[in-house]
Amino acid sequence: MILNMMRHDMIYCIVFVLLFITELLYFKIADKYNIIDKPNLRSSHTRVVLRGGGILFLLGAWVDVLFWGMRYPWFMIGLTAIAGISFVDDMRAVPNKIRLAVHFISMFFLFQEFGILALDWWWMVILVLIICVGIINAYNFMDGINGITGGYSLAVLIPLWYLNRSMHFVDEHVILVTIISVGVFCFFNFRTKAKCFAGDVGSVGIAFIILFLLGKLILFTENPVYILFLVVYGIDSVLTIIHRILLHENLGEAHRKHVYQLMANELKIPHVAVALIYMFLQVTISFGLVYVQNICQWIYFVAIVFLLSSSYVIFVKKYYHLHAEYLKNRMKNINV
Repeated sequence: MILNMMRHDMIYCIVFVLLFITELLYFKIADKYNIIDKPNLRSSHTRVVLRGGGILFLLGAWVDVLFWGMRYPWFMIGLTAIAGISFVDDMRAVPNKIRLAVHFISMFFLFQEFGILALDWWWMVILVLIICVGIINAYNFMDGINGITGGYSLAVLIPLWYLNRSMHFVDEHVILVTIISVGVFCFFNFRTKAKCFAGDVGSVGIAFIILFLLGKLILFTENPVYILFLVVYGIDSVLTIIHRILLHENLGEAHRKHVYQLMANELKIPHVAVALIYMFLQVTISFGLVYVQNICQWIYFVAIVFLLSSSYVIFVKKYYHLHAEYLKNRMKNINV
């Protein structure tokens, strides 16, 4: 058994080195072909940065297949399709209809991997499909400051890995290789001056992987309460959408109204600090759920949703006026 453990440890070291070198090679490709992220209205950065560094998450999944074989073929097809179209979108704009069509098709592949497409409750499948596509796009929208996508993803993956040690709801190598790929990406992104951004390929890709792992856990335990592993992003995304609806805004337009954006832009809190706050909140909530038993999990669920929602409302009421002033001044400068 010790020999097996040493062998796996050695393979993980090889995976780390391989992905690290791959990321460096990607930087050269991105620089050559001008795959960059230019600041816009939604951006919380002010300089041009290489985009698409999150392609490492897709490549990491294929490295996992290389070393341990193809255990989840439908998942890999879906991941490759959704990350692929996102990478194309990083290089040049893809029409929303095409992009969303690939998202839905990829989710069908994922559901095929779960074995739930044959369910008689077809309406439930459609409902879950819409929710999952919404989660993927919300995860993408939350990718706006240095470190937040990588840090938050680790905050979700680590509790999943912890539970998997005892439950074995998925092959452990999938989680560990994903953690390694996110860790390598964080080395280049989780810093004051990021070397690269995840891009749509990264945020959408890691969201799809997390949905796969979380879906496996929920189906294994038959307990949907584990959706709480995404609650911090979820509350910020859903309540921000509601806020924008109340403001009569076009939901398709770029904005900077998420709480993390208000913290980074209006309150001038360093990006890394904001990412750490989101990371700490989510990992604390997730491990809290792990140690809560039976019916108390739902009480815990309701309490967390209430506390986060209340905190969101209080925070926005106190600080949103700063963003309103920013928009007002921006309009004045444009008119001048």
